[in-house]
Amino acid sequence: MRKSLFFIHFVLSLTVATAQPEQDSAWIRDNYTKMEQYIPMRDGIKLFTSVYLPNDKSEKHPVLMVRTPYSCAPYGKDFSSRLWSGHWKYYARENYIMVIQDVRGRWMSEGEFVDVRPFNNNKTGNDIDEASDTWDAIDWIIKNISNNNGNVGIFGVSYPGFYATMAAASHHPALKAVSPQAPVTDWFMGDDFHHNGAFFQMDGFSFYSSFGKPRPKPTTVGPTGFNSPIRDNYKFFLQNPLPKLMEYMKDSVAFWKEMYAHPNYDDWWKARDARRAMYNIKPAMLVVGGLFDAEDCFGAWNLYKAIEKQNPTANNRIVMGPWAHGQWGGRFGFNMGNVRFGENTSFTYQNNIEIPFFNYYLKGKGDEPKIAEATVFMTGANEWKKFDQWPPAATQPRLVYLAPGGALSWNLPTFVKPGSFTEYISDPAHPVPYTEDIHFNRTTEYMTDDQRFATRRPDVLSFETSPLEEDLTLAGPVMANLKVSISGTDADFVVKVIDVFPDDFNYPATWPGNGKNYPMRGYQMLVRGEIMRGKYRNSFETPVPFKPGKIETVKFELPDVAHVFKKGHRLMIQIQSSWFPLADRNPQKFMNIYEANETDFQKATIRIYHDSSNPSSILLPLLNN
Repeated sequence: MRKSLFFIHFVLSLTVATAQPEQDSAWIRDNYTKMEQYIPMRDGIKLFTSVYLPNDKSEKHPVLMVRTPYSCAPYGKDFSSRLWSGHWKYYARENYIMVIQDVRGRWMSEGEFVDVRPFNNNKTGNDIDEASDTWDAIDWIIKNISNNNGNVGIFGVSYPGFYATMAAASHHPALKAVSPQAPVTDWFMGDDFHHNGAFFQMDGFSFYSSFGKPRPKPTTVGPTGFNSPIRDNYKFFLQNPLPKLMEYMKDSVAFWKEMYAHPNYDDWWKARDARRAMYNIKPAMLVVGGLFDAEDCFGAWNLYKAIEKQNPTANNRIVMGPWAHGQWGGRFGFNMGNVRFGENTSFTYQNNIEIPFFNYYLKGKGDEPKIAEATVFMTGANEWKKFDQWPPAATQPRLVYLAPGGALSWNLPTFVKPGSFTEYISDPAHPVPYTEDIHFNRTTEYMTDDQRFATRRPDVLSFETSPLEEDLTLAGPVMANLKVSISGTDADFVVKVIDVFPDDFNYPATWPGNGKNYPMRGYQMLVRGEIMRGKYRNSFETPVPFKPGKIETVKFELPDVAHVFKKGHRLMIQIQSSWFPLADRNPQKFMNIYEANETDFQKATIRIYHDSSNPSSILLPLLNN
C-alpha cells in the first residue's frame, strides 16, 4: 500500500511539473508580443536582440535584460522557453519587458567575438568593450522601446554573469539594478578553466571544442562538439595529454591557443580579470552564487569582495545558497547530490530575494527589500543566515594542525620528533580520480560527493578529529599552509575539507532527496576542495622549481565555506597530488605542462610534515555561535 501511494504521488508530481510550464507558456504567448531588432553600437556594429513586450498598456514597464554568448534563440516568431521554464515566468507575470541579446560576434550579432573581452577604462571615440556595448544597447532600448519606464536591470548566470558584471561598469544612468550570478571573474585563479594555475582540462575541452569554434558570419546554427569514442573520461584524458587535446582543436580555436600560449599569470590574463572594472559602481548589486558550484564557485565570492573593497559605499549584497551552477533559477533546490537541505532553497531565493530586489529598484514596488549584506545558507545546520558583512564580524581564524597517525590537532605539535612527516607516492600514470563514478561528462554532484573512495587510496592522506563535542561553524575562506618536500621539481597539492557523518546518521524521512537512497551512515561529505600548482607557490607570474628533498611552504586559499559540522561529526582534511581528470596531470617535473608528453610524466614521493619546526596547518574561519 505504501509503495502504491508513493507511485501515485510520483506520477501526480510529474503531471503537475509538466502541466505548469504548459500553462505558463500559454499565458505568456497570450500576453506578450515578440520583436527582433538589430541595435547599433557606437562603432557601427549591430547586435541582434530579442525583445518580449507585455501587451498591458495600463502602466509603463521596466526592462530586464540578459546579454549572452549562448544565443537568444529561437529566432523568428517562436518564443524562448526561458520565459516559462524557470523563474523568469514570475517576471512575465509582473509585465517586465524582457530583453535577450546576442553579444558581439556570437550567433546573429555582427562583429568579432573576444572571450572575456578586457575592460577598457580609457575608451575614446568609437573604442568598444562589453561595458560600452551594454551602454549603447540600454540607450537604444530606453529611447526606442515604447511604454518602458526608464529603469533597466541586467542579470545573467555564468558567462552571462560576466556580461552583467561589465554592465555595472557601463555607468548608464538608466541601469538601476544588476545581478551577476555565478559570474565568470578570473579564469586563471579560480573560475571554470584554471584553479591556482592548474588547468581544468575536462571543463575546458568540453566547452571550447564546441563553443570555441570560429563563426565567420552571423548564424542561427550552433557548432558541433567533439564526439569521443571513449565514454570514460578518466581513460580518455589519461590517453590524451594536453598536446593531444591541442591536435583535436585543429588549430582553429583561438582562445584555446591563447591559453596554451599563456601558461603563467601574465598581463594577458590580468587584463581578463573582471574585478579590474569594478570601480565607481552605481547600480544596486546583487551577487549570487552556489556553495557547490563546480564551474564558478570562485567568481561570486570574489566579485562581491572586490566591489566591497573598491566601492565602500556601493549598494552591494551577496547571496550564496547550497546550489550547483544556476540551480537557484530552477524548480528544485532540495538537495545537492546525496546531501539534503530540508527545503526548496531555490524557491526561497526566487520569491524572497531576487524578485523583490528587481521589483523595488525597477518598479518601485514594495518597501526596500530587507536583503541582508550577506544572505548565506549554512549547510550542515541547513538554515539561512543573514550577516552584516562577509566574512561575518564574529568569525575568528583558528588553526588546526596535521598530526601523526592521521590525526587533526587544535594544538601546535610540541613532542613530535624533528622531521616527522607522512608520505605518499604520486604516480601520474594512476592519478587520484575526483569521483568514483564512471562517466564522460563532469558531474555537478562531485562538490558534495562521498570521499570514502579516496580515503581508501594509499596516495591520499586523511587527517581527522575525534567526534566533535559541540558544533563547529565555518564561515569564510579556508587557508592551507603545508610544509612539504618532494622528490621531483614540481607537484600539485589538493586540499579537501570533509564532514564525516556519524555511523548512525540518517536524514528525516520527509526530506526530499535525489531518490537514490545513498547510504549516509559514515558519509564523508566534501565541503570544499581546491588545488594548487606547486610551482606557483611563490608567484603566479614567475613559477619556480622545487629543490628535491628541501622542505618548502605551499600556502593557498580555498574558496569560502559556509558549513556547520554538527556535534558528533568529525572534521577531516585530505591531501593528495592529483584530482583527475578534473585537473590536468602534473608531470612532476618543472616545465611548461602544456607541452608535456608521456615521457615527461614521472612518479614523485611527496612528504607532508607535521613536527614543531615544520607544522602543516589549515586556517579555519571559525564562527562563534
